[in-house]
Amino acid sequence: MAKDINKDKFPEETKLKLEIFSECFREWFPVFIHGKYYEKVFIYDFFAGSGKDPEGSLGSPLILLKEAKGEDCKCCSQVRNNGKPISFIFNEKEKRKQKELEENVTEFMNRCLFQNCKQSQCVYDFKNFSQMEFKDIFQDTTIQKILMNKSYGKFVLLDQYGFSQIDEDIFKQLVNAPTTDFIFFISSSEIRRFKAQPAVKQYFDTEKIHFDETKPNECHRIIAQYYRAIIPKGKEYYLHHFTIQKGTNYRGLIFGTNHTLGMEKFLKVCWNKDEQAGESNCNIYNDDQEGSLFYVKGETVKKTKIEIEIRSRILSGEISNNIAGFRYALEKGCLPALFTSVVKKLEAEKKVTRTGDLNYKSTSIHKVKRYEINVT
Repeated sequence: MAKDINKDKFPEETKLKLEIFSECFREWFPVFIHGKYYEKVFIYDFFAGSGKDPEGSLGSPLILLKEAKGEDCKCCSQVRNNGKPISFIFNEKEKRKQKELEENVTEFMNRCLFQNCKQSQCVYDFKNFSQMEFKDIFQDTTIQKILMNKSYGKFVLLDQYGFSQIDEDIFKQLVNAPTTDFIFFISSSEIRRFKAQPAVKQYFDTEKIHFDETKPNECHRIIAQYYRAIIPKGKEYYLHHFTIQKGTNYRGLIFGTNHTLGMEKFLKVCWNKDEQAGESNCNIYNDDQEGSLFYVKGETVKKTKIEIEIRSRILSGEISNNIAGFRYALEKGCLPALFTSVVKKLEAEKKVTRTGDLNYKSTSIHKVKRYEINVT
């Protein structure tokens, strides 16, 4: 039986994970409720739990509902006005927690209706509070049809306990689902620790996972690389990870999207949590800390490394325009503004010129006009 993480109050590491869920969904939701290409929007929480810890701290399903309300019910009003169907699907396989979940969600919605909306019915639709094994509900014909419908926007939250649920087959289905962003939790330390055991080998091709036992803090990054290698060759897809250390264990989140805007928004959340590398709650690159002799604000090991790579690729002609540069920065887990800063430095050094639409825009890069970079 899986550990009941709602039985005790959430530790700080769980709270951090939930904060990232919350902020990620806050960034994601307005894009899809306003997106003219999405006829319907579906939000899935397949490992919902009971909704709260004993102290009343919100778990993932109530966090999603809170963020869907928006400040001063702004999102609710917008959905009510545009009439776009928005559906939440919560699944919790354990009977007791599923019952508590339904009670907590009902209480939350009734209170919200009374205090905020002054409406008799919520603008959002709740399909069900199912009680199924994840892989059974995920393979359900109705859900598969929704996932594969490119006219529907989907947000998939997979807060599994352990590592066994998001195997290669499930991951491929998520990656190949159009207009679908997902985020899942995985216990990477357990995979590292028990890599040679059948309990791990039945879910992962461990011959393709190579841990450096002298650097246990990098194990979650290695697991993210394993998943990244599964993405079909030639497919434009973005994956990023965030390591969460608790004692000697390193677990974390993996986020996937097929759109640059989705990656921009997730990276924004991650860099707000980790100003040094945008990928952990620990000093994963051994950066100088504030107050130390060699600390320089804004200069970090990861940023410096990626800046050097971008500079080299520009001067060699491998990156010859801003769109390619932005995508490279995203693939390396950095915000597109890092690329623009390198271009500005090279221009100041008179090593490159630009032709085309001469802008320095570095956000919402899917809308930015292209310019060419010419090495002088």
